[in-house]
Amino acid sequence: MNAMDLPIVVGVDGSEPSLRAVDWAADEAALRGLPLRLVYASLWERYEGDAVAHELGRPSEQVRAEDIVTAAARRAHRRRADLKVLTDSLPEEPEYALLRESRSAALLVTGTRGRGGMAEALLGSVSLTVAGHAHCPMVVVRGGHDDAVRPGGRIVVGVGEGAPVRFAFEEARLRGASVEAVRAWRSPARETTDHPLLAGEPARLHEQEAAQALDKALRGMPADVEVRRRVVEGHARTVLADASRAADLLIVGARRRPRHFGLQLGRVAHGVLHHSVCPVAVVPERDG
Repeated sequence: MNAMDLPIVVGVDGSEPSLRAVDWAADEAALRGLPLRLVYASLWERYEGDAVAHELGRPSEQVRAEDIVTAAARRAHRRRADLKVLTDSLPEEPEYALLRESRSAALLVTGTRGRGGMAEALLGSVSLTVAGHAHCPMVVVRGGHDDAVRPGGRIVVGVGEGAPVRFAFEEARLRGASVEAVRAWRSPARETTDHPLLAGEPARLHEQEAAQALDKALRGMPADVEVRRRVVEGHARTVLADASRAADLLIVGARRRPRHFGLQLGRVAHGVLHHSVCPVAVVPERDG
């Protein structure tokens, strides 16, 4: 399959958060002109929950894997009638299935949580595991407001290396949105001083270095995208979570480390996946 035709893959499990992820992914697939692939993976044959049972008008104990992807496909077609939708149900652990799917996807999309109790905690760990090891960019659809992919709006990107910045500009161009590029900085405690003539000098140095790193990361980005640069003192995960309140999408990176399996989620990505108000995209950053 040509790289331009790779699908957007959504991990579905029948829960309301996963159906909201279907909505978001359907909008994104329509923007990109790509097919949508809906994947349900589980070693359990039956589904126990309310969202899909309500969609199908049947008791939850009668809902099975094929019903889950069928209901998700109906939802996608209601959202975007002309969208090409593919479905699959796989009898395996969701982590392994979604990681394999990420090898041949343009984008991988999941919801935040699953079906309550231990299952809810399990799906949370699945999303984190997959976000830390996916081979393509992954979006975790978060937030209590309308998560629709809308024309215009604001894309916030936490600036570290280049890959998240490029992804942010691609998304902004698709949507006609602006980019808010954020670089957080902190002055180490050992550099602080109580002397009135020296106070603030270490902080200004770190702020200047952060501004230079931000300028370097944005060098060569398309000039037709509106950009706002922000250098903010504080923990990056807190700064970005705060910025997510006025964003349509928050983008962070995950770096592949030598002798480690796949991509590694650092504290920043881990933090914003838990606390962002809007959907979060985790973009692979490869060394070299």
